[in-house]
Amino acid sequence: MVPAVPPYDERLTAPRSWWLIAAGIGVACALVLFPFGPLPLLCGLVGGAAVAAVCVSTYGSVRVRVVAGSLVAGDARIPVTALGEAEPLDAEAARAWRTYKADTRAHMVLRGYIPTAVRVEVTDPEDPTPYVYVSTRHPQQLAAALRAARESTPS
Repeated sequence: MVPAVPPYDERLTAPRSWWLIAAGIGVACALVLFPFGPLPLLCGLVGGAAVAAVCVSTYGSVRVRVVAGSLVAGDARIPVTALGEAEPLDAEAARAWRTYKADTRAHMVLRGYIPTAVRVEVTDPEDPTPYVYVSTRHPQQLAAALRAARESTPS
């Protein structure tokens, strides 16, 4: 009997302060259009806030999942058979791996507002990518889900 793989699904949403900034951009656009009257002011408020909100929503809509024997992080879908051991990173180690220890060939799903991450070695000899760096709020659970998926997937 194959052991059940614990599901892992996380959305890397933008912080609340970014939504306040989006509203502030709407107010700034309204103030720019203030001399032209109330209708352009209203259009600037709504239009500026809407464009900024779309930008924040798009950037904050990245999903990290372990599903069907694959790590899905953003646009990347990597089979767990091509991955090595997952290393959960605390805030200090994650900062080191996204700055001075970073390899330019690595695939990074990086969100600077999330302090922790997981680093997973790529073991596929055909792939020049040395590792995958994935920002996550739950590094221990993601590492456990990857380990369980790798153990339950036949080689």
